[in-house]
Amino acid sequence: MKNLKQAPVAKKIPHELKIHNDVRVDNYFWLNDRENPDVIAYLQAENAYTKDVMAHTEDFQKSLFEEMKARIKEDDSSVPYKLNGYWYMTRFEKGKDYPIYTRKKESLDAEEEVLFDCNEMAKTHAYFKLGGISVSPDNTMAAFSTDIVSRRQYSIQIKNLVTGEIYSDKIENTTGSCTWGNDNKTLFYSRKDDVTLRSHKIYRHIIHTNMADDVEVFHEEDDTFNTYIYKTKSRKYLVIGSSSTLTTEYRILNADTPQADFKLFQKRERGLEYAISHYDDAFYIITNKDEAVNFKLQKTSEKTTEKEHWVDVLPHRNNVLLEDIDIFKDYYVVSERENGLNRLRIISWSGDEDYYLPFDSETYTAYTGSNPEFNTDVLRYSYNALTTPSSVIDYNFKTKQKTVLKEQEVLGGTFNKENYKSERVWATARDGVKVPISLVYNKNTKLDGNAPLLLYAYGSYGSTIDPYFSSIRLSLLDRGFIYAIAHIRGGEYLGRDWYETGKLLQKKNTFYDFIDCSKYLIQQQYTSSSHLYAYGGSAGGLLMGAIINLNPELYKGVIAAVPFVDVVTTMLDDSIPLTTGEYDEWGNPNDETYYNYIKSYSPYDNVEKKAYPNMLVTTGLHDSQVQYWEPAKWVAKLRDLKTDKNKLLFHIDMNSGHGGASGRFESLKEVALEYAFILDLEGIYV
Repeated sequence: MKNLKQAPVAKKIPHELKIHNDVRVDNYFWLNDRENPDVIAYLQAENAYTKDVMAHTEDFQKSLFEEMKARIKEDDSSVPYKLNGYWYMTRFEKGKDYPIYTRKKESLDAEEEVLFDCNEMAKTHAYFKLGGISVSPDNTMAAFSTDIVSRRQYSIQIKNLVTGEIYSDKIENTTGSCTWGNDNKTLFYSRKDDVTLRSHKIYRHIIHTNMADDVEVFHEEDDTFNTYIYKTKSRKYLVIGSSSTLTTEYRILNADTPQADFKLFQKRERGLEYAISHYDDAFYIITNKDEAVNFKLQKTSEKTTEKEHWVDVLPHRNNVLLEDIDIFKDYYVVSERENGLNRLRIISWSGDEDYYLPFDSETYTAYTGSNPEFNTDVLRYSYNALTTPSSVIDYNFKTKQKTVLKEQEVLGGTFNKENYKSERVWATARDGVKVPISLVYNKNTKLDGNAPLLLYAYGSYGSTIDPYFSSIRLSLLDRGFIYAIAHIRGGEYLGRDWYETGKLLQKKNTFYDFIDCSKYLIQQQYTSSSHLYAYGGSAGGLLMGAIINLNPELYKGVIAAVPFVDVVTTMLDDSIPLTTGEYDEWGNPNDETYYNYIKSYSPYDNVEKKAYPNMLVTTGLHDSQVQYWEPAKWVAKLRDLKTDKNKLLFHIDMNSGHGGASGRFESLKEVALEYAFILDLEGIYV
């Protein structure tokens, strides 16, 4: 191997940060300026170093990329769904990176109408993302949004679907979603704060008018809340929502009178969460009212929406998390979670039927799909498992028949689900709590402690990582890797309490759970510390930073994608996107109690002079969720203090943001780099 050039060394410019009589010195604070040529030069040097260190794997990365790409059907299309007289679908064409959105009137045999060809729209952009598409009630226009920077700041435009003309109306700096009044000329949308990117205002736009004339209909002044707008499935109401981590509030307006004022549904009360669905002359409410920790379903009249009028439909259950409902003309479908497993419960409005769709495995994911039509006897849902590709299924309420409309094709001719095994095991955390782990591996992989294992987790915001199938992951499984998901606290896998005990002043449970799952997998001889790898992104990247500060010796390698690692400094800067809305998740460090607790685990603040595992850190220059300078500073500090000779690589996508590259297959190149990184550490090159 050729001599590798030296790793970049970021200069130190001490910067004092003072609060609560505590002083932190941040030597790399200067990296927080993407306009500074020295910052860009440093990031480019890091990219060059990573490229140099990984140069011997370049051919391997290319073959991994081609291998993963070859399993994906290039000329693929979605299962059509019907809405307001049209069948809508999305398709991909061979050799093209972006989707084509189409529709057909009334019948699937009708002539195809191309709404948006994103391949054409993306031609002149390094990054392109089509956001929400909202078709007018009369089906003649589509409001659509685009992001060409990857900052999640979308521009909304309107296309005439009859003539193909794109109107001159252009609305900047929005969330990308919008909805129509029933008059076919009024459009509602949410706009972002220019600095924090918080969605804070709802506007009303009349087509063919200037954006400057748009009317502000709601301003969310509390900077811990975001606001958004949508239309109920019944198409009768426009709904403005406001939400923070712990609290929600809604306003409603009959969509037939879009110029009128919105009416408050139920005023916000800290800790009161609720979500509303409309049916007939009533609203159905999923809420945690009256200490319903796992939520319950209630009902109220359209005319009396305040909480004192809400009555139980499905009462609270201590062992079942109520996640969502889908409403149809004769039935409603309840999405629940019990003991970590998804359940779909079907109930008739008449009360005559109440049953669950049967699922057999312990490592599956089932969820309702696109069901925009109210007047139908069919539920669309999706099912997949760690060993089973995804299926889209229609279930007929009346006949009880299932129709598999589409099964994900794994191309290449070598995939057989019988060649893989999956299981769910339970690790005991240090406080006695049982933490579930879902695993999948090739049936030929020996469980003797020598198999490499990649352990993934997230563990924040109540976001649950269900065990799902991935054709991309086969490139690891077929090379002897075990893949595992640790369902740690901070998510809602085992109910709402599972989330509550993994945030704020109990956040460390998230890190301890992951570490204790790691120890369990080693003890049970699935792997060993010389073959164990950890992976997490965003808030899961914070998890990666925490575990390597606590127990670096457990891991051979760690991949941290867009990691949130400078928690104290970020949470003290309310000009950064997302900060104020996150106080109920992490705590507000302007309060000394939270400051001290966050500081005690913040990865950047706890880097020490010691040995760390091999590491690959990735980010995007335009990331609006986790700013690029967090991982940049972290890597610089790790380089300065770590005492080992292990690899520390930093890859920055200079054209993308939090979600990575925009092309359909471009993102596989980053996966190929990640896989090559850990396979290289295992000495696997084929």
